[in-house]
Amino acid sequence: MLTLYNTLTRQLESFQPLRDKNVGLYTCGPTVYDYAHIGNLRTYIFEDTLRRVLKYNGYKVTQVMNITDVGHLTSDADEGEDKMEKGARREGKTAAEIAEFYTQAFKENLKDLNALEPHIWCRATDHIKEQIAQVQILSDKGYTYETSDGIYFNTAKLPDYGKLAQLDKQQLRAGARIEMRDKKNPHDFALWKWSRTNEGGGARRQMEWDAPFGAAQGKSGRKGFPGWHIECSAMSMKYLGDQFDIHCGGVDHIPVHHTNEIAQAEAATGKKPWVKYWLHGEFLLIPDPATDSGSRMGKSESNFITLRTIKDKGFDPLAYRYFVLQAHYRQQLNFTWEALAGAAQALHNLRDHARRLTAQAGIPKDAETDPGVEDDFLRAINDDLNIPQALALVWDSLKAHKLTLQTVIRFDKVLGLNLHDPETEKIPEQVQNLLSKREQARAAQDWVESDRLRGVIAELGYRVEDTASGQQLLPG
Repeated sequence: MLTLYNTLTRQLESFQPLRDKNVGLYTCGPTVYDYAHIGNLRTYIFEDTLRRVLKYNGYKVTQVMNITDVGHLTSDADEGEDKMEKGARREGKTAAEIAEFYTQAFKENLKDLNALEPHIWCRATDHIKEQIAQVQILSDKGYTYETSDGIYFNTAKLPDYGKLAQLDKQQLRAGARIEMRDKKNPHDFALWKWSRTNEGGGARRQMEWDAPFGAAQGKSGRKGFPGWHIECSAMSMKYLGDQFDIHCGGVDHIPVHHTNEIAQAEAATGKKPWVKYWLHGEFLLIPDPATDSGSRMGKSESNFITLRTIKDKGFDPLAYRYFVLQAHYRQQLNFTWEALAGAAQALHNLRDHARRLTAQAGIPKDAETDPGVEDDFLRAINDDLNIPQALALVWDSLKAHKLTLQTVIRFDKVLGLNLHDPETEKIPEQVQNLLSKREQARAAQDWVESDRLRGVIAELGYRVEDTASGQQLLPG
């Protein structure tokens, strides 16, 4: 049985979906004001692996991923500039142009990493109506109040606020995360922010909308925009229902973003738990010369590396996927170029083993893998996505000749490493004919002809190795 570590309960739990074999999966997507860095992409690889493991177990998965193109401020504490507006100013473009460009760049990253595309993409700016509706519900239920800069959620109205991050155990004081200003409680957060006006020289936002709530609505020209957190709860419920199975993201989302999503969603619907399982991926660290240790990779730290940089240095993007799969998703991982080079070589060697299975002659088509290997593989991936163990099992089984090509293909549906690509690995018909003739020559003990045919095959870019189980054809 599949077991997953639930951040909400801080323990491993057997996975039991709400609706038979149907799984609703929401994965927090990017804020598209810049390129995603490889630390971000580690989280998306973990989420893709989760979806692949669910499918391997026979579940029908509906994955929804948001595109944040409004409302995410430079501070998670409802302060600072909208990241989209900042990106627009940086590049001299409109916020919409910035969003479109970096959305496409992100989708290209997923494609390069062989990540399955979400079934549903949802842009925040395409779902303003749903976000306004949820803020109105919360206002009608008495969970909100108005300040000088927006509509805020009153966390004191929700007794179990902060349960995901266990805030009640952290002894946080007022002002520890944000300035109080005219907020009632230190953790209250914005559901809707009023736009700045031209009064006092303030520039208008590029993205703003009318909303039917707040005393300030009657003021001439007063507009606003949604807070960062409201988009995910509004859009996930639109596509997955008031309650669904799994919500994922990075560990940095636990104390603020996901905590606030839970608060507003459960207050709006009255249903608990809103999401049954919460899964979070750990940070990618990068060496810090100043401290001789690893620090979190991030745009705010200005120490990030993009997938484009990895490609420009000549690495296959799937070498990065392999690198990530070597560590458990809940463990921090140190990135170095030397480690990536090692992963690239390991991936090359693993594919070489798979090619040997592809080209190996004399193996019956109905050959089977040792059932114990498949059981061990399933046991590993179902142990909270223990992909490092599963990957080690694949290596050991290949070396011990306990895997067939069909089993490798099945396992790769979880690993996503393109271990077997029929289009690139298809043996030319001419080479297949030469192999057949060479097999006949060997059977007749015509070693001169056998060696000659080996040389002809080598000229075509392949090499032949003779093993106890027959000929093996490998790239030259």
